[in-house]
Amino acid sequence: MRVSFAPKCGAKAGKGRVGMQQVLLTALGIGGATIVGALMGFGFKRIPHRFNDIILSFAAGVMLAAAVIGLILPALEHADSAGAPIVALGVLAGALCLNLLDRFIPHLHNLAGIDREKHGGSTGHVDKILLFVCAIAIHNLPEGIAAGVSFGTGNPSDAFSVAAGIALQNIPEGMVIIAPMLAAGISARRTFLIAISTGLIEVVGTLFGYLAITVATAILPFALAFAGGTMLYVISDEMIPETHSHGYERAATYALLIGFCVMLLMDFYIA
Repeated sequence: MRVSFAPKCGAKAGKGRVGMQQVLLTALGIGGATIVGALMGFGFKRIPHRFNDIILSFAAGVMLAAAVIGLILPALEHADSAGAPIVALGVLAGALCLNLLDRFIPHLHNLAGIDREKHGGSTGHVDKILLFVCAIAIHNLPEGIAAGVSFGTGNPSDAFSVAAGIALQNIPEGMVIIAPMLAAGISARRTFLIAISTGLIEVVGTLFGYLAITVATAILPFALAFAGGTMLYVISDEMIPETHSHGYERAATYALLIGFCVMLLMDFYIA
Protein backbone atom coordinates (compact mmCIF):
# COMPACT_ATOMS: atom_id res chain seq x y z
CA MET A 1 0.00 0.00 0.00
CA ARG A 2 1.14 3.52 -0.66
CA VAL A 3 -0.26 4.85 2.60
CA SER A 4 0.79 3.63 6.03
CA PHE A 5 -0.36 4.90 9.38
CA ALA A 6 1.95 2.78 11.50
CA PRO A 7 3.73 4.84 14.17
CA LYS A 8 7.34 5.56 13.33
CA CYS A 9 10.14 7.07 15.34
CA GLY A 10 11.82 10.40 14.79
CA ALA A 11 10.39 13.15 12.63
CA LYS A 12 7.62 10.98 11.23
CA ALA A 13 6.26 10.34 14.69
CA GLY A 14 5.76 14.07 15.06
CA LYS A 15 3.75 14.11 11.87
CA GLY A 16 1.55 11.37 13.31
CA ARG A 17 0.76 13.52 16.34
CA VAL A 18 -0.05 16.50 14.12
CA GLY A 19 -2.32 14.25 12.09
CA MET A 20 -4.20 13.22 15.22
CA GLN A 21 -4.62 16.86 16.17
CA GLN A 22 -6.12 17.52 12.76
CA VAL A 23 -8.51 14.62 13.20
CA LEU A 24 -9.62 15.87 16.61
CA LEU A 25 -10.15 19.39 15.28
CA THR A 26 -12.08 18.02 12.32
CA ALA A 27 -14.25 15.87 14.58
CA LEU A 28 -15.00 18.80 16.87
CA GLY A 29 -15.67 21.04 13.87
CA ILE A 30 -18.17 18.62 12.36
CA GLY A 31 -19.94 18.08 15.67
CA GLY A 32 -19.75 21.79 16.44
CA ALA A 33 -21.55 22.61 13.19
CA THR A 34 -24.65 20.89 14.56
CA ILE A 35 -24.39 23.00 17.71
CA VAL A 36 -24.02 26.18 15.63
CA GLY A 37 -27.12 25.21 13.70
CA ALA A 38 -28.97 24.55 16.95
CA LEU A 39 -28.06 27.98 18.30
CA MET A 40 -29.34 29.51 15.06
CA GLY A 41 -32.49 27.44 15.46
CA PHE A 42 -33.25 29.19 18.76
CA GLY A 43 -33.17 32.51 16.90
CA PHE A 44 -35.34 31.30 13.99
CA LYS A 45 -38.36 29.57 15.47
CA ARG A 46 -39.80 29.03 12.00
CA ILE A 47 -37.35 28.43 9.15
CA PRO A 48 -38.71 29.28 5.67
CA HIS A 49 -38.66 26.27 3.37
CA ARG A 50 -37.01 28.29 0.60
CA PHE A 51 -34.07 29.19 2.87
CA ASN A 52 -33.76 25.65 4.22
CA ASP A 53 -33.95 24.07 0.75
CA ILE A 54 -31.27 26.36 -0.70
CA ILE A 55 -28.84 25.87 2.19
CA LEU A 56 -29.39 22.12 2.30
CA SER A 57 -29.00 21.84 -1.48
CA PHE A 58 -25.75 23.80 -1.37
CA ALA A 59 -24.54 21.35 1.29
CA ALA A 60 -25.66 18.45 -0.92
CA GLY A 61 -23.54 19.79 -3.77
CA VAL A 62 -20.51 20.11 -1.51
CA MET A 63 -21.08 16.58 -0.19
CA LEU A 64 -21.45 15.22 -3.72
CA ALA A 65 -18.10 16.68 -4.75
CA ALA A 66 -16.52 15.52 -1.50
CA ALA A 67 -17.84 11.97 -1.92
CA VAL A 68 -16.47 11.66 -5.45
CA ILE A 69 -13.27 13.72 -5.23
CA GLY A 70 -12.37 13.14 -1.59
CA LEU A 71 -13.38 9.49 -1.18
CA ILE A 72 -14.22 7.45 -4.29
CA LEU A 73 -11.46 8.68 -6.62
CA PRO A 74 -8.78 8.32 -3.91
CA ALA A 75 -10.15 4.81 -3.27
CA LEU A 76 -9.41 3.97 -6.91
CA GLU A 77 -5.94 5.50 -6.63
CA HIS A 78 -5.10 3.39 -3.57
CA ALA A 79 -6.47 0.19 -5.05
CA ASP A 80 -4.30 -2.11 -7.16
CA SER A 81 -4.93 -2.84 -10.83
CA ALA A 82 -7.76 -5.23 -9.95
CA GLY A 83 -9.19 -3.02 -7.24
CA ALA A 84 -11.91 -1.19 -9.22
CA PRO A 85 -14.53 -3.89 -8.50
CA ILE A 86 -13.65 -3.65 -4.80
CA VAL A 87 -14.26 0.11 -4.90
CA ALA A 88 -17.56 -0.35 -6.72
CA LEU A 89 -18.57 -2.96 -4.16
CA GLY A 90 -17.62 -0.58 -1.37
CA VAL A 91 -19.86 2.17 -2.76
CA LEU A 92 -22.80 -0.22 -3.00
CA ALA A 93 -22.10 -1.64 0.45
CA GLY A 94 -22.11 1.85 1.96
CA ALA A 95 -25.44 2.66 0.35
CA LEU A 96 -26.88 -0.70 1.41
CA CYS A 97 -25.77 -0.12 4.99
CA LEU A 98 -27.79 3.10 5.21
CA ASN A 99 -30.67 1.45 3.38
CA LEU A 100 -30.80 -1.16 6.14
CA LEU A 101 -30.73 1.60 8.75
CA ASP A 102 -33.72 3.19 7.02
CA ARG A 103 -35.69 0.01 7.62
CA PHE A 104 -35.53 0.72 11.34
CA ILE A 105 -35.64 4.52 11.44
CA PRO A 106 -37.83 7.02 9.55
CA HIS A 107 -36.82 8.86 6.41
CA LEU A 108 -35.56 12.31 7.32
CA HIS A 109 -37.37 13.95 4.43
CA ASN A 110 -40.68 12.61 5.73
CA LEU A 111 -40.15 14.02 9.21
CA ALA A 112 -38.07 17.13 8.56
CA GLY A 113 -39.95 20.05 10.05
CA ILE A 114 -42.53 17.63 11.53
CA ASP A 115 -45.16 18.76 8.96
CA ARG A 116 -45.22 22.29 10.31
CA GLU A 117 -47.63 23.69 7.73
CA LYS A 118 -50.13 20.91 8.30
CA HIS A 119 -50.07 21.12 12.07
CA GLY A 120 -49.57 24.85 12.58
CA GLY A 121 -46.04 24.58 13.91
CA SER A 122 -46.55 21.73 16.37
CA THR A 123 -47.84 18.18 16.25
CA GLY A 124 -48.00 17.76 20.00
CA HIS A 125 -46.47 14.28 19.63
CA VAL A 126 -43.20 14.33 21.53
CA ASP A 127 -42.42 10.73 20.59
CA LYS A 128 -42.55 11.53 16.88
CA ILE A 129 -40.29 14.54 17.35
CA LEU A 130 -37.76 12.58 19.35
CA LEU A 131 -37.88 9.86 16.70
CA PHE A 132 -36.96 12.52 14.15
CA VAL A 133 -34.03 13.61 16.32
CA CYS A 134 -32.91 9.99 16.71
CA ALA A 135 -33.04 9.57 12.94
CA ILE A 136 -30.67 12.48 12.50
CA ALA A 137 -28.39 11.17 15.25
CA ILE A 138 -28.18 7.69 13.71
CA HIS A 139 -27.45 9.15 10.26
CA ASN A 140 -24.69 11.25 11.82
CA LEU A 141 -22.64 8.18 12.79
CA PRO A 142 -21.76 6.98 9.25
CA GLU A 143 -21.17 10.59 8.20
CA GLY A 144 -18.65 10.97 11.01
CA ILE A 145 -17.02 7.68 10.01
CA ALA A 146 -16.74 9.00 6.44
CA ALA A 147 -14.89 12.07 7.71
CA GLY A 148 -12.49 9.93 9.74
CA VAL A 149 -11.84 7.49 6.92
CA SER A 150 -11.07 10.36 4.53
CA PHE A 151 -7.82 11.01 6.43
CA GLY A 152 -6.61 7.66 5.10
CA THR A 153 -5.83 9.15 1.70
CA GLY A 154 -2.87 11.02 3.15
CA ASN A 155 -4.09 14.18 1.43
CA PRO A 156 -5.47 16.74 3.94
CA SER A 157 -7.52 18.44 1.19
CA ASP A 158 -9.56 15.24 0.74
CA ALA A 159 -10.37 15.17 4.43
CA PHE A 160 -11.16 18.89 4.37
CA SER A 161 -13.59 18.56 1.48
CA VAL A 162 -15.46 15.69 3.13
CA ALA A 163 -15.58 17.44 6.50
CA ALA A 164 -16.72 20.72 4.93
CA GLY A 165 -19.60 19.03 3.14
CA ILE A 166 -20.77 17.22 6.27
CA ALA A 167 -20.43 20.33 8.44
CA LEU A 168 -22.47 22.39 5.99
CA GLN A 169 -25.21 19.79 6.09
CA ASN A 170 -25.17 19.73 9.89
CA ILE A 171 -25.98 23.42 10.24
CA PRO A 172 -29.50 23.27 8.74
CA GLU A 173 -30.03 19.89 10.43
CA GLY A 174 -29.20 21.49 13.77
CA MET A 175 -31.62 24.32 13.00
CA VAL A 176 -34.63 22.19 12.08
CA ILE A 177 -34.61 20.06 15.23
CA ILE A 178 -34.97 23.02 17.61
CA ALA A 179 -38.39 24.49 16.81
CA PRO A 180 -40.35 21.19 16.89
CA MET A 181 -38.91 20.25 20.30
CA LEU A 182 -39.63 23.68 21.77
CA ALA A 183 -43.15 23.64 20.32
CA ALA A 184 -43.74 20.23 21.92
CA GLY A 185 -42.98 21.66 25.36
CA ILE A 186 -39.42 20.37 25.78
CA SER A 187 -37.40 22.88 27.79
CA ALA A 188 -34.82 25.02 26.01
CA ARG A 189 -32.02 23.53 28.12
CA ARG A 190 -32.99 19.95 27.37
CA THR A 191 -33.52 20.78 23.71
CA PHE A 192 -30.00 22.17 23.47
CA LEU A 193 -28.53 19.15 25.27
CA ILE A 194 -30.28 16.82 22.82
CA ALA A 195 -28.89 18.85 19.90
CA ILE A 196 -25.38 18.59 21.38
CA SER A 197 -25.74 14.82 21.70
CA THR A 198 -26.48 14.48 17.97
CA GLY A 199 -23.26 16.35 17.24
CA LEU A 200 -21.21 14.25 19.68
CA ILE A 201 -22.25 11.11 17.82
CA GLU A 202 -20.50 12.51 14.75
CA VAL A 203 -17.37 13.21 16.78
CA VAL A 204 -17.32 9.57 17.90
CA GLY A 205 -17.86 8.41 14.32
CA THR A 206 -14.97 10.53 13.03
CA LEU A 207 -12.55 9.15 15.60
CA PHE A 208 -13.73 5.59 14.99
CA GLY A 209 -13.27 5.92 11.22
CA TYR A 210 -9.76 7.31 11.59
CA LEU A 211 -8.68 4.68 14.11
CA ALA A 212 -10.12 1.87 11.98
CA ILE A 213 -8.02 2.95 9.00
CA THR A 214 -4.97 3.44 11.21
CA VAL A 215 -5.18 -0.13 12.45
CA ALA A 216 -6.03 -1.79 9.12
CA THR A 217 -4.62 0.09 6.14
CA ALA A 218 -5.34 -2.87 3.86
CA ILE A 219 -9.06 -2.03 3.93
CA LEU A 220 -8.42 1.58 2.88
CA PRO A 221 -9.81 1.39 -0.71
CA PHE A 222 -12.95 -0.41 0.41
CA ALA A 223 -13.39 1.85 3.44
CA LEU A 224 -13.06 5.02 1.36
CA ALA A 225 -15.55 3.71 -1.18
CA PHE A 226 -17.91 2.59 1.59
CA ALA A 227 -17.82 6.07 3.11
CA GLY A 228 -18.43 7.60 -0.31
CA GLY A 229 -21.41 5.29 -0.81
CA THR A 230 -22.97 6.37 2.48
CA MET A 231 -22.68 10.02 1.48
CA LEU A 232 -24.14 9.41 -1.99
CA TYR A 233 -27.05 7.58 -0.39
CA VAL A 234 -27.77 10.44 2.02
CA ILE A 235 -27.65 12.95 -0.85
CA SER A 236 -29.95 10.97 -3.14
CA ASP A 237 -32.35 9.46 -0.63
CA GLU A 238 -32.63 12.23 1.96
CA MET A 239 -31.31 15.62 0.90
CA ILE A 240 -32.54 15.91 -2.70
CA PRO A 241 -36.09 14.67 -1.97
CA GLU A 242 -36.33 17.06 1.00
CA THR A 243 -35.12 20.08 -0.98
CA HIS A 244 -37.29 19.32 -4.02
CA SER A 245 -40.64 18.88 -2.31
CA HIS A 246 -41.69 22.42 -1.39
CA GLY A 247 -41.91 24.19 -4.74
CA TYR A 248 -38.35 25.54 -4.84
CA GLU A 249 -36.84 22.84 -7.03
CA ARG A 250 -35.11 25.21 -9.48
CA ALA A 251 -33.42 27.24 -6.74
CA ALA A 252 -32.42 24.01 -4.98
CA THR A 253 -30.93 22.58 -8.16
CA TYR A 254 -28.78 25.64 -8.79
CA ALA A 255 -27.72 25.72 -5.13
CA LEU A 256 -26.57 22.09 -5.46
CA LEU A 257 -24.60 22.89 -8.63
CA ILE A 258 -23.01 25.94 -7.00
CA GLY A 259 -22.02 23.88 -3.96
CA PHE A 260 -20.49 21.24 -6.21
CA CYS A 261 -18.54 23.84 -8.22
CA VAL A 262 -17.32 25.65 -5.10
CA MET A 263 -15.87 22.44 -3.71
CA LEU A 264 -14.46 21.51 -7.12
CA LEU A 265 -12.58 24.84 -7.31
CA MET A 266 -11.43 24.63 -3.70
CA ASP A 267 -10.07 21.14 -4.27
CA PHE A 268 -8.25 22.28 -7.42
CA TYR A 269 -6.61 25.37 -5.93
CA ILE A 270 -5.99 24.13 -2.38
CA ALA A 271 -4.83 20.56 -3.10
